[in-house]
Amino acid sequence: MTLNKTWLAATAGALALALAGGATAADISAGKLKALKTEAVAGVESRAKLAQVMNDKIFSFGELGFQEVETSAYITKVLEENGFTIQRGVSGIPTAWTATWTHGQGGPTIALGSDLDCIPKASQKPGVPWHDPIIPGAPGHGEGHNSGQALNVVAALAVKDAMIKHDIAGTLVLWPGVAEELVAGKAYMVRDGAFKGVDATIFTHVGSNLQTSWGPSTGTGLVSVKYSFHGESAHSAGAPWRGRSALDAVELMDMGWNMRREHLKPEQRSHYVITDGGDQPNVVPSEATVWYYFREQSFDAIKKNWEIGNKIAKAAADMTDTKVDYAVVGTAAPRYFNRPMAEAAQKNIEVVGLPKWTPDEQAFAKAVQTNVGSTKKEGLDVKLKGLKAPEEKPESGGSDDIGDISWIMPTITINYPSNIPDLPGHHWANAISMATPIAHKGVVAGSKVVAMTTLDLLTQPKLLAEAKTYFTDVQTKTQKYVPMLSASDKPQVQMNAETMARFRPEMKKYYYDPDKYGTYLEQLGIAWPVKQLTPPAQAK
Repeated sequence: MTLNKTWLAATAGALALALAGGATAADISAGKLKALKTEAVAGVESRAKLAQVMNDKIFSFGELGFQEVETSAYITKVLEENGFTIQRGVSGIPTAWTATWTHGQGGPTIALGSDLDCIPKASQKPGVPWHDPIIPGAPGHGEGHNSGQALNVVAALAVKDAMIKHDIAGTLVLWPGVAEELVAGKAYMVRDGAFKGVDATIFTHVGSNLQTSWGPSTGTGLVSVKYSFHGESAHSAGAPWRGRSALDAVELMDMGWNMRREHLKPEQRSHYVITDGGDQPNVVPSEATVWYYFREQSFDAIKKNWEIGNKIAKAAADMTDTKVDYAVVGTAAPRYFNRPMAEAAQKNIEVVGLPKWTPDEQAFAKAVQTNVGSTKKEGLDVKLKGLKAPEEKPESGGSDDIGDISWIMPTITINYPSNIPDLPGHHWANAISMATPIAHKGVVAGSKVVAMTTLDLLTQPKLLAEAKTYFTDVQTKTQKYVPMLSASDKPQVQMNAETMARFRPEMKKYYYDPDKYGTYLEQLGIAWPVKQLTPPAQAK
């Protein structure tokens, strides 16, 4: 991947002259900014090895939500070694932190965020284009959350160098999306004031193109709730009349909700899993729990569906003579992104462009698409999709708790091309590329865009003012942020602890050691480029 050569030629020698005389953040011109961005891009490129090591190391940890212990310790160590001040245990979440670095007096505070956690049962050898888990049944990065913090750290260090060299005042804050797959971290950080004083946030998320958007986002917000029913045990054969089945209550709630679906708006998405259904068949279950996600496209609609769920849960308890209580696991606001920031980022995206994929990388991507039954088998994207404007009627779909942050300050998400298009999502297949040169190239491309956009915000007061005006006069003019957490809701930090305790001892054997191996592929003995693209008979 190379930057536009004309752009580089016009700016490569300009910086020393443009900044002669000690320019400040308030008076950096467009020409000086171009030169600064050229320096920052070079700073990212000089750290491509760090990006690869961080990406691969976090991939090898493969930690589920709230249990990102190794991941957070590693990232904060890198940042601390580079002069950032770390605050750990934010919002009572052991793996949540903020990393802050300031230069000079005043200046904007710009935050960079990305997620950490992985997917259950998604263990997968990178670079193998069919299902081949490192450890069967173990978690793995089947979405690609191993890559975003590598991207942000490299971008922040490149910007930090520019701020020091050219005396640009401001503050950089890095933070993690803990337990995003549970949608259970960011809203707590917002509620507890972790982002006070931040002027704008750039969030990064893995994708298959280099892209950003503005306005209301496709997808939904949600509330995630566990309903626990409490009954009375008894001998299922000897004296069932003496029992009150909590499992019966769970099943009645699920039937009630499924009957109600027909009479909800089609934009809603809702799902549940029974996390506790009893102990054994001959004992009437005295305890049972069902976990729901209620998704919708507006604050009011989310709360309405949640209230319906609560009503059905109470009715199920009444019918079975059991009791019910619930615990909020997490919430996500519908996402809404900032137009001036997105337009600035898009200009940088067009300068950086997509990575230059090799024929081997394209053949590999097409093989993965074929092997998992994708409808599209065109390989990696070779054309930018462009700035995504809001749709007249946004489609329903997934959620991300970056939505909560987007309602308290100007925010954008930048997607970067480290994954393969048209894969299932939340699936082992989405881990296949995530510790290969495909991911490494995508991380570097995204890091350049983030570094350049951060410099825009630090050195162009007009842009930041426009972003804040859009936030106050357009986004929040009639709709304000509606927190869905109460003061008494607590992060469910015990979640996934048993699963990680079961798998971590074996997973540790496969942690990436960059002192011994150039890449994680090398450590696993996987040759790149891949020659065998068709799965063996036993893998089909």
